[in-house]
Amino acid sequence: MHKPNVAFICVHNSCRSQMAEAIAKVLAPGVFNAFSAGTEAAERINPDAVQVIKELYRVDMDQTQKPKPLQSLPPIDILVTMGCNVHCPDFPAKYREDWELEDPTGKPKAEFIKTAKLIEGKVKDLMARVQEGSFIKCEGFKSS
Repeated sequence: MHKPNVAFICVHNSCRSQMAEAIAKVLAPGVFNAFSAGTEAAERINPDAVQVIKELYRVDMDQTQKPKPLQSLPPIDILVTMGCNVHCPDFPAKYREDWELEDPTGKPKAEFIKTAKLIEGKVKDLMARVQEGSFIKCEGFKSS
């Protein structure tokens, strides 16, 4: 079965989208390929996000990931925006959805933990839908 490519997108690719990529790589390596990118990639990942993901998932995003522009992505099957009103008009994907997550940047650590747990739940839901073949019903999405 073809593993779909899933891209998590936000403006700077420095916090929520990076967290989603890291969490998805931990939870769903056999279900889909996870990537992240930004419409205007930042110079580095938010240090608070790095700390929380390291504590909760034992992943050091400073060692495994970096902010990337949209152009660095491979062909994408499922494009997930993080809730930052990102519009990717020229970026093709077979299916798109928005997770409407608030940006925890500048907020207390508890907000980063809350965001990580929300992302974890959404990644698990996405995994289930991919495994069930729910995306096949969407126009233009085909598994191969």
